[in-house]
Amino acid sequence: MRLTKLEHAALVVEDSGDKLYIDPGSYTTPITESSGAVAVVITHEHPDHWTPEQLSRIVEANPGVRIFGPAGVAAAAAAFPVETVAAGDEVEVGPFRLRFFGGRHAVIHPSVPVIDNVGVLVNESLYFAGDSFTVPDGVEVDVLAVHANAPWMKISEAMDYVVAIAPKRAFPTHEMLLSRVGKSTANVRLQWATEQGGGEYLPLEPGDTIDF
Repeated sequence: MRLTKLEHAALVVEDSGDKLYIDPGSYTTPITESSGAVAVVITHEHPDHWTPEQLSRIVEANPGVRIFGPAGVAAAAAAFPVETVAAGDEVEVGPFRLRFFGGRHAVIHPSVPVIDNVGVLVNESLYFAGDSFTVPDGVEVDVLAVHANAPWMKISEAMDYVVAIAPKRAFPTHEMLLSRVGKSTANVRLQWATEQGGGEYLPLEPGDTIDF
């Protein structure tokens, strides 16, 4: 399998010509070359993780694509055939086995409603928690997508999260609100955390790929 990091929280995973998109949102360059997509996972309803325009492009290029998200996504994206998933659910689509964890978005502030959110584990290897620090208990994570920045977190919390999971490899995501200096600072901290468990930190930029 090959993972390509897109901007912000968006990822695409390819296996044998099939593609899985995760969180194609408003901070991601319009996705216009999505041929071969068999599935889209939207972890939660915030627009930096999905937009109708991004989803429409993928659906138009791939009419049979399946879309998965929690109940909040199904309600927000009612114009699309979203299949509702929750923690504990497992789905197989094409070459991808998807397992879902969590259930709620991290708290931003008491004034901001807490919404549905799921983390997704792809083929027992790649894990992204959406906007949460949900640890997938009992899972040995090969590749972890870890937040470098978000309104609901401190970098120390992201570091503790990485240490708790101890992935073999980790890379930054959710960093479009950071300057270059901010990205570099986050990379230093997240590298340290990854190395505490003997893992390798990969400071991927949009367009970079890794095989796993």
